[in-house]
Amino acid sequence: MSLPGNSLHPGLLAVAQRAGLTKRLMDRWSSARPSNFDAMAATLDIGPLDEATGLLSHHPIGVSTGIFAGDRGRWPRLVDDACGISSYVVELSALSGGELPGLLSYLGSGPALPFRYLSVHAPAKNFDERVAVDQLCELPLAVRSVVLHPDVIVDVALWKRLKTRAVIENMDDRKKGGRTVDELKPIFKALPEAGFCFDVAHAWSLDPTMELAHSLLDQFRASLRQVHLSSLDSAGHHIPLRREDAQLFTDVLSRCTDVPWILEAMPPAGWV
Repeated sequence: MSLPGNSLHPGLLAVAQRAGLTKRLMDRWSSARPSNFDAMAATLDIGPLDEATGLLSHHPIGVSTGIFAGDRGRWPRLVDDACGISSYVVELSALSGGELPGLLSYLGSGPALPFRYLSVHAPAKNFDERVAVDQLCELPLAVRSVVLHPDVIVDVALWKRLKTRAVIENMDDRKKGGRTVDELKPIFKALPEAGFCFDVAHAWSLDPTMELAHSLLDQFRASLRQVHLSSLDSAGHHIPLRREDAQLFTDVLSRCTDVPWILEAMPPAGWV
């Protein structure tokens, strides 16, 4: 079936494909407005349809194991949890330095992992910088990216050892650095092989107009390695993607379709 992908809203396209609609019906609905989506979805008996559905139809997409706080440190269980949402992409989150030895032990045991893209989130608290770099350098080659918080980097020269696996994430409004283009430029200059992890919600926290988000991609798009996707609550914590944020983020995320997306909160209800 030939799909009118250029004219059909991405959310409607995703559900239309799942529903097996004919090209004639899809063409007929190609100019549908988002306000009509829920009514059309109800007629198909396939659940609510909104902007989040369109974004979450991105491929490949997966989750950060950080969303499963109750299983923190239980790596086999965390991997099983992540596979329950996606077996294509995962970010193994070791946000505290004490979690790294267990992760190294688990990955060193040679588990059969299904993921096509495997990243690790480096510690952002309770860690010794030199020790953490030594441990991260021991990660197996299957780990393609190591996500770093630039605001906790003190001796940037140490992190050069990660080479192309170093991936710098833009920070949110609670942090004191690594938030804007100007604040990130020195890190990328010092780590010229590093990639970029674009956290769209972090950019939103600093500039809800999304101009900062576009500026970050203007500057670092060539180094883009992955996307972090979620909404944020009033305290800056990651929460499931809200409909209004999905609508707001769609334009900037249309510039990131060729890299994996990592959910930093549970998918919206009904997605899995």
